[in-house]
Amino acid sequence: MAAGETSGNDVLARLAAVVASRRGGNPDQSYVARLFSKGPDAILKKIGEEATETVMAAKDGDGSRIVAEMADLWFHCLLALEAHGLKPQDVLDELARREGLSGLEEFARRKAGQREKEGL
Repeated sequence: MAAGETSGNDVLARLAAVVASRRGGNPDQSYVARLFSKGPDAILKKIGEEATETVMAAKDGDGSRIVAEMADLWFHCLLALEAHGLKPQDVLDELARREGLSGLEEFARRKAGQREKEGL
């Protein structure tokens, strides 16, 4: 990284800290506080909306719109993480754990774990 640049991890950590600091704030003054005050379903609904908008942008092939919609999606996912006491680093750690695994291997591992949970 060049001098003065920050990593994506730093950006996510800073955004997560802002989300956490605004969670209990005044809903009339903070979008984050407003979503949290409406309950978890409001956050999940926004994630669904942003995911749909991301898909539509990708289908249109508009790079700048894809990035903007993806940023909205990631932001709202940060709210879901905060709602469950999780941090972006937890997701990054899981991605790092999966690094180097075949997607098919990972799918089979999760499926076997689910069967084990269900006692099958």
